[in-house]
Amino acid sequence: MNAKALVSALLLNISLLATQTFASPIVFDAVLNGPSESPTNGSPGTGTTEVIIDVAVHTLSVAVTFAGLTGTTTASHIHCCTVIPGVSTAIVATETPFFSNFPIGVTSGSYTHLFDLTAPTSWNAAFITASGGTTATAEDALLAGMLAGEAYLNIHTTTFAGGEIRGFLTAVPETSTWAMLILGFAGVGFMAYRRSRKDHGLALAS
Repeated sequence: MNAKALVSALLLNISLLATQTFASPIVFDAVLNGPSESPTNGSPGTGTTEVIIDVAVHTLSVAVTFAGLTGTTTASHIHCCTVIPGVSTAIVATETPFFSNFPIGVTSGSYTHLFDLTAPTSWNAAFITASGGTTATAEDALLAGMLAGEAYLNIHTTTFAGGEIRGFLTAVPETSTWAMLILGFAGVGFMAYRRSRKDHGLALAS
């Protein structure tokens, strides 16, 4: 394979890798705790969440488990998008006052639900308005915020009305991993191209 064909093939593989990354459901997770809240708190409560967004069918799957809260639950939702990743607060993105059928009035529990992102009821109306006015633009904004580390899920309680435990959503694998893989492929292609050019030059000189 000549240098031009090799580089073209590598670029095609890079393009396919990037496309597959976002064409498939994207998984995010987070550990929820009091120190991650804003303002931070000393709650012994803990939790985990897995959030899966599927841009092909426009769904959002939310799974949460939690225990040890000092107050009983009053709300839970995803907020987006903070100005700085992993810091501060943002408005609620998903439905209000809390996720459909989320366990309210308890200190521990679990929850799973699949949301239709084309349905306005899956969203906070204020987030739709702030994100362009449609559920499609809201979905784009939420995904961008999640990928940038600017979205978090938290649980509010009677003890901490502003939120007792929370965690910023992180892509699994992290988007930085995909970026490094793509850069790695690009680097291999560039080195192969240089080697081929060098060999070609030596052949002409001989």
